[in-house]
Formats: sequence, structure tokens, C-alpha cells
Amino acid sequence: MRVLVVKTSSMGDVLHTLPALTDAANCIPDITFDWVVEENFSLIPSWHFAVDEVIPVAIRRWRKNWFAKAIRQERQQFIAHLRHQQYDCIIDAQGLIKSAFLITRKARGIKHGLDRQSIKEPIASWFYDVKHHVPKQMHAIERVRLLFAKSLDYTQPDSIGDYAIARHFLSALPTDNQQYLVFLHATTREEKHWTEAAWRELIELIEPTGLKIKLPWGALHEQARALRLAQGFNHVEVLPKLSLNEIATIIAGSKAVVSVDTGLSHLTAALDRPNITLFGKTDPKLIGGYGKNQHSIISTDKTMQSISANEVYQQLTDFI
Repeated sequence: MRVLVVKTSSMGDVLHTLPALTDAANCIPDITFDWVVEENFSLIPSWHFAVDEVIPVAIRRWRKNWFAKAIRQERQQFIAHLRHQQYDCIIDAQGLIKSAFLITRKARGIKHGLDRQSIKEPIASWFYDVKHHVPKQMHAIERVRLLFAKSLDYTQPDSIGDYAIARHFLSALPTDNQQYLVFLHATTREEKHWTEAAWRELIELIEPTGLKIKLPWGALHEQARALRLAQGFNHVEVLPKLSLNEIATIIAGSKAVVSVDTGLSHLTAALDRPNITLFGKTDPKLIGGYGKNQHSIISTDKTMQSISANEVYQQLTDFI
């Protein structure tokens, strides 16, 4: 049985889809998946054992110059490649008009998706042959798991979902025996940032434990913040710019992670590493860390400033 998954972005949403594939593979032994995903996240599906082909799409890049000749040719090539395969089932787990109109409707096979009451953009459901009701007040991962179970006609397992990608990194783990922590300090929205003073206080609290701390970054302003956080501390390493695969390997080898609300926090959960995620305004009940040893610290006044370094350290001591 060959199934096409349409889940293009963002990083967290792509990672949230992985346990549904594991469920399906365990319930339907001969199943294989192709996956349409934004080019920036195309590595993630390839880490899962049930994915045969990753089909990158570049809607984010295309829309910057939609009518340019080169972009039009890229889109045509993408559609031709997509239509080359006849699928037994197509599951649109994105639930947006752009995914349904630009991708799902063009693929060959019976198209499944959320119904109007369950979906974020109800018009998208027009493009599905079979529409499924999935309650909104469920964690995002459980919603996708239920959508897959209904689309492929099996009973959703009662057990916690398994991302099934940690095994991909077991043979590539760093050699320093998990004696370091990773602090994920970078996120896109300003209100999700923890204060630099609080990060530095936590770094100081960690120093007597003998553990090292690694600070990844993606953009230059994030590198600058990492350098400020590390200044004066010998046990802190500001990492070089890394690929997603390299960052995943670093996280997989860590003893534990402290993170703000960011895509890499969901990657940490998918890699089964102990993680403490800090939340201000965001309610983690529906989109927070899911999996083994995932813990949330939720601000009492919905601001990141009210979360203390000592509160984070006290939770962290359970893992170090």
C-alpha cells in the first residue's frame, strides 16, 4: 500500500506527523509513504523508516516571485513528478487552502482530510474525497494520529505515539558520553524569548555540576546572543553554524535540553531527550512537548520574565 502524506511545514508540525506514520506502519505491514514537505524541512521525513520518497516543495520560496519563468518551470516539474505515481491513499495533514489547492488536488488517488468542523481553513476540505471529523481539543500529535487511523481504517493505538527517529541517530552520537546540556535560546517571536540575564544565571548554576553547555544558533543575531550568554564561562560552547542533521545529532547526544518554544524543542521531544520548555503566553496543552521526559514551565503571568533560573534548575536536577 502506497500513501502520500501532505504536510509541508512548519518544523514542529512536520515532526508532529511522525508518530502517525509509526502507528500506520505497525498496523499495516506493507505500507510505505511518500511525503510532500517544504524543502527546508525535507530531511525530517527521511529519518523515518516508513518513508520511501521525500518530495520537496518550495511554496515559501515560489510565492516571492510566483510568475517568474524559472519558478513556473519548477512548479510544473513538481506537479509532473507528483502525478507520476498513483496512490492508494492521499492524506492532507496540513489542512490549509494552499496545500489542498496547490498539492493535494493534483495528486492521483483518493484524497483524505479533515472536515469543515475540524480544519483550520474550512474551504480546504472542498478538495478532499473523504472528510474526517477530529476534535480540536486534542494535542496536535493525537489529532494527526486519529486522522491517519480514520483515513487508513485501523484503530488508533492507546499507547503514546512513537516518533521513531531517535534510532536514526544512535550510530552517529557524539563521543563525550552525554555529559553536556543543550540550551535552545533562539526563537522567532520576541515574546517567547527568555531574558539573557536568566539564561546566564542558569548557566552559572550549572557550572558546579561539571556539565558542559552547548549553544546552537541559526541566524547572526542568534549567534551574537549566544556569544553574550557564553561570555566569561569556560563550560559553555557556542557551536558553529550547523545543518539540521548536525543539530539533531548534537541534541540526540545530550544529557538534557532547556528550550524556549521553538521548532527545535519539538525535535528534542522526537529524539527522546529530556527537555524543559519555557512558555509565556502560549498554552502548551495542544502543541507543547510530547513524548518521554517532556516538561513545561508555564509563566504565572504569561510573560517569560517571571520564570526564574532557579525554578528551571530545580527541574533540571532530575536529569543531571
